[in-house]
Amino acid sequence: DVQLVESGGGSVQAGGSLRLSCATSGLSPSSTCMAWFRQAPGKEREGVAALHTGDGTTAYAASVKGRFTISVDNTKMTVYLQMNSLKPEDAAMYYCAAHPSGYCYAAVSGRFSEDRFPIWGQGTQVTVS
Repeated sequence: DVQLVESGGGSVQAGGSLRLSCATSGLSPSSTCMAWFRQAPGKEREGVAALHTGDGTTAYAASVKGRFTISVDNTKMTVYLQMNSLKPEDAAMYYCAAHPSGYCYAAVSGRFSEDRFPIWGQGTQVTVS
């Protein structure tokens, strides 16, 4: 069974930092497309960052570029989202998503389509005040 379990959410003041973790099981460390999405109340879910676990290609939404960093520990198959200089508009439920494919469209194109990710975690809440 493939599973994604997010953790690390919480409440932080504007300008602060958080690191989200997505522990995975059943995925290949050499060929998985991973992404972080977020959804704020009353808004559509949006892609934040993507990474291919094999070649390390990454992409970011314009709203977080320079502040957020996606990374992976292949030995643990855990994906991280380091979030710095947090703003109130970053507050949302954050979801980890995966596609067990050799090609990571999101990381290559910077376009985050939910339909391309069949596997999702339960989410972790981030609050910024």
